[in-house]
Amino acid sequence: MSRSFAPIAYAVAVLFVSAPLIGSVGATVIARNAANKPSATAPAAKQGAVHKIVLKTGMANGKMVYMDAKGTVNPTLKGNVGDTIEITITSGEGAQHDIVADGVFKSPMFDGKSAPTKVTFKLTQSGKFTYYCSVPGHRQIGMEGLLEVTGPADSSAKAPAAPATAVIGAAPAAGPIAPASTKAVSISQDPNAVPSPLGNRPPQLVKYAIETVELDGKLDDGTTFTYWTFAKKVPGPMLRVKEGDTIELALTNRKDSKAVHSIDLHATTGGLGGGEHTQVAPGETKTITWKALNPGLYVYHCATPSVAHHISAGMYGLILVEPKGGLPKVDKEFYVMQGDLYTNHKFGTKGHHEYSHDKAGDELPSYYTFNGSVGALGKEHRMEVNVGQTVRVYFGVGGPNKVSSFHVIGEIFDKVYSEGSTNTVKENVQTTLVPAGGATIVDFKVQHPGKYILVDHALSRAGKGLAGILEVKGKADATVYKSSDKGMTDMAH
Repeated sequence: MSRSFAPIAYAVAVLFVSAPLIGSVGATVIARNAANKPSATAPAAKQGAVHKIVLKTGMANGKMVYMDAKGTVNPTLKGNVGDTIEITITSGEGAQHDIVADGVFKSPMFDGKSAPTKVTFKLTQSGKFTYYCSVPGHRQIGMEGLLEVTGPADSSAKAPAAPATAVIGAAPAAGPIAPASTKAVSISQDPNAVPSPLGNRPPQLVKYAIETVELDGKLDDGTTFTYWTFAKKVPGPMLRVKEGDTIELALTNRKDSKAVHSIDLHATTGGLGGGEHTQVAPGETKTITWKALNPGLYVYHCATPSVAHHISAGMYGLILVEPKGGLPKVDKEFYVMQGDLYTNHKFGTKGHHEYSHDKAGDELPSYYTFNGSVGALGKEHRMEVNVGQTVRVYFGVGGPNKVSSFHVIGEIFDKVYSEGSTNTVKENVQTTLVPAGGATIVDFKVQHPGKYILVDHALSRAGKGLAGILEVKGKADATVYKSSDKGMTDMAH
């Protein structure tokens, strides 16, 4: 059986990404302001050699690295005080990078579409300095090397300014917000997009092909965000296999992407869930094959640093491994996932939002979403059933950080498959706890018409976008519920 989702990278040890510390500086960028030039009475600066270095970025042994013309990984750059270094650098694998040494030099960002980027600087102090990529996560996955400078300090060089004192715990001020993207599209996954039950069949080979896509998407009315996705939707496609199946999964990173992407499936045993061997550069494809040994409902997500960024930006989904005997039949199945999103501007600010690493590090979401955007379940996609029908919701939390207290206002879960385990069933549950990176299955029978509201019972989150609607149609049964009051028709809006 083959399913393809079209059009649609080694990293568990570096899940936690911290900002590099600003240290003392050891050289002066050549393009200094005229006001910083030595005075006429100062000693002449030592004149040295010019070292022209050509670098490119790429992948080596599962890591992102810098390479020189000979293919040396993260080569040590050397020079003497007074020498000038000229670095010309390109993105060999197409992803977005820069090259930085704190207080020494910093290049502009570049990617696969950029012309070769050049940065020139003069060495004014001896010592060893680390150069690295400042894109969050890239240094931690391998992009750093040494700049070694020998000789006495250049007394004509202006001493570097001390770094400004930071206020601990203070969030950086948000600058002006850009207008909402005019090319933004819907990224919200349809909750009805659930693959059909597989029936009582023997194990077989199942093939999936998924493409990772970076695109501007609609976050809220008048608000857009650059999402990173599996198959252009948040969450990515729901995958459905059988216990004992062998799964062949081909992951392609679209060639216009600026980041490396990957996939870690919690249902997979070995290879860091696939994340070790699917670090895919823009324009490339990598394939893994694995066996579904354990039944249950599992999260999958991107495992490329900064992992929190990739997940928050939309790279998560669910995979159901049906037990050999299958699950009990229900009338209607839905696919819903919760995420927490961190942006530089507050909830409700109109315009194009950018991801905030500071807010993510402090776990202060600007938005909470069901299926990727505000209003995805109710305004954009409809969840509809009839009185008397049985309903199953496959529910997961992509996160990356927040736990969900999943609840449907006006209903009681007849069955809860706790933490996605298909052999642990609780009955008559009001609210079920779902961890970040976890999932659950809930079953219930709808017995009264109306609009039922899906929430995280940490209810302040509803004010940041986290609410959905399940509409039940049909004839009311007064023995189940009746009231003389008209009531609220749409609490979520």
